[in-house]
Amino acid sequence: MYRMLAAAALVVLGVPACAGAATAEPAAAHTVAATDPNPWRFQIASYGWLMSVSGSTTSHGQTVDTNASFIDLLQKSDSLIGFMGYVEADNGPVGVYADLVFTRMGFTTGQAAYRNPVDGLKLSTTANAALTMQMFIAELGGVYRLARWGDDGSGATTFEAIGGFRYWNVKLVGTFDALLTADTTRFNLPRSGGFALADSGTTAWVDPLVGLRLRHQLAPNQPLTVRGDIGGFNLQNSLSWQALAVYSYDWQMSGYQIAALAGFRALGVNYNSGSGATAFGLNEVFYGPVLGVSFRF
Repeated sequence: MYRMLAAAALVVLGVPACAGAATAEPAAAHTVAATDPNPWRFQIASYGWLMSVSGSTTSHGQTVDTNASFIDLLQKSDSLIGFMGYVEADNGPVGVYADLVFTRMGFTTGQAAYRNPVDGLKLSTTANAALTMQMFIAELGGVYRLARWGDDGSGATTFEAIGGFRYWNVKLVGTFDALLTADTTRFNLPRSGGFALADSGTTAWVDPLVGLRLRHQLAPNQPLTVRGDIGGFNLQNSLSWQALAVYSYDWQMSGYQIAALAGFRALGVNYNSGSGATAFGLNEVFYGPVLGVSFRF
């Protein structure tokens, strides 16, 4: 139980790298606002994505179907880590942002199924994880305000266009129990201690993306953000999409705001490359609640 709680803390908590910048003295903030009609506004968020996974992976031509909830993955706490962070800077109708996700997940045979088994191979029931997925996603983009209405005190609504790039860096390792009769050389699967490993190494690609974002002020301290985007467009045998809804509750401090965040995020990807022993594939949907904290100044 201790290890499970520790793993959950790693996924949910993070330390905003620039939070100290939000403590600037209010007098300085008022001076900037008085001299600059369009001052830069910054948001820094650290959040946890309680990720569930559904789909399939392919490494060295070996396809493994996956279906695991966050609780399932948490039970393999030795193989579950994560960090997520978001930064945005806006000036007038334009802005730039960066979103970072790093996670490593382990799947047991209860959450993974070998789709087309090779004779003499089966997903390992004795290894720490039958399948390990390590993933780094970096999203960089810009925002442009298309419309804004409701500034009469009834609750402002902002409609924005989004464009940018999503960088994927993925490593898959499938661990198989291998009989001596198994033909592992056909798929370049090295043996080690009775195991055969389908280690993809690092595979990276970039998806261009476009999307829309709607922000509505439910109350003076309660914004709601809804966003959707699509990327890849099969330019590199990749298609991706994302949907996000986040509610936050703000507290106004001296010179900055702090907010608690809660919402839901889903991110889908379909990427395939190579064939036979070099075949790699990530065809997954990652989804689950989002919890975090942000600073605005």
